[in-house]
Amino acid sequence: MTGRILIDLFTTLDGVAQGPGGTEEDTSGGFRFSGWQAGHPSSGVGEEVMKGMQGLDALLLGRRTYDIFAAYWPHHTDGPSGEIGRLFDRVPKYVASRDAGIALGWQGSTRVGDDLAAEIAEMRERHGEVHVIGSLDFVHTLLAEGLFDELNLWVYPILLGAGKKVFDDHALPSVLELLAPPVADDGGVTLLRYRRTDRVPEVGTFED
Repeated sequence: MTGRILIDLFTTLDGVAQGPGGTEEDTSGGFRFSGWQAGHPSSGVGEEVMKGMQGLDALLLGRRTYDIFAAYWPHHTDGPSGEIGRLFDRVPKYVASRDAGIALGWQGSTRVGDDLAAEIAEMRERHGEVHVIGSLDFVHTLLAEGLFDELNLWVYPILLGAGKKVFDDHALPSVLELLAPPVADDGGVTLLRYRRTDRVPEVGTFED
């Protein structure tokens, strides 16, 4: 059975997915709200994230997110976040980078990016679920080339205006299929799970 590429993103209601996890995560472009997710605690996100990770057997990450994860997760394999830490430490990590000389010190890490379509096809043959977490610039490439199977969005009831968006102007026109009813917690954070299809948007005119 062919495996799947799943994109997991935290986003605001107006589509900003830049720097959700910490104040220094991504301030590029003068972004003032890096750490916006951490500033809006959610009662339900942790549980849904853990459910979504149950089938994960590989990570596919952009270089910035890989560096953040590599500096954090190998040292957090105990305590409340230990289950995710142990999972991330154990599974293969694929790092998208054009730099053939990058140093990847985290165990199980491999560079990809010379022929992304072919490399992702190989990942689908090798793994059941490959998760792309964060890695927004890299996600834009996957969305532009249709190189994903599912898109999971945790949508926070926050408006930021400026910031890098989930979808830029290069996303491949396509119709997504909702996989399950939305799940919302008491803080208004809503999980939306979509599957990519080969359908393209159709146009028409409403008439009386």
